[in-house]
Amino acid sequence: MAERRLMLVEDDAKFAATLKRSFERRDYVVRHVRGLDEAQEALKDFAPRYAVVDLKLAGESGLACVRALAAHDPEMLIVVLTGFASIATAVEAIKLGACHYLAKPSNTDDIEAAFHKREGDIDAAIMGKATSIKNLEWERIHQTLVETDFNISETARRLGMHRRTLARKLEKRRID
Repeated sequence: MAERRLMLVEDDAKFAATLKRSFERRDYVVRHVRGLDEAQEALKDFAPRYAVVDLKLAGESGLACVRALAAHDPEMLIVVLTGFASIATAVEAIKLGACHYLAKPSNTDDIEAAFHKREGDIDAAIMGKATSIKNLEWERIHQTLVETDFNISETARRLGMHRRTLARKLEKRRID
């Protein structure tokens, strides 16, 4: 069997260690990095076929990592994981080169299955009810977070709300 190489871009050390061990048990060779700079450095001597990228990294957006990984190898299968799921970030992740987008908590089975779902599913269920005001607000917040590269102060300013109010809303809806 060909070597299955995976780059894990995750700033949460405990979660990364757990995920790394789980993939290694499945015969993946895993390189863990904490952000864009480390990912770019690792690509100099590590050629992954797969990548798992956390959307919100300490001080930066995982979307920048998705773009860099996809530019390095357009055939790389990239799955984005997030505790801050939104339509806006899902669309951007796919446009930048991810093959799938999963909300946390997701396990190794979910991620591995996502690697093999590169094609869309025309039979995906379409929700029959309208989006709630709370979900519309959540989507707008996340769209603005993406636009500001996850800068909470700038996002709050653009949305016309106090920074602490935004921080509370983000913490309340967190899926981690």
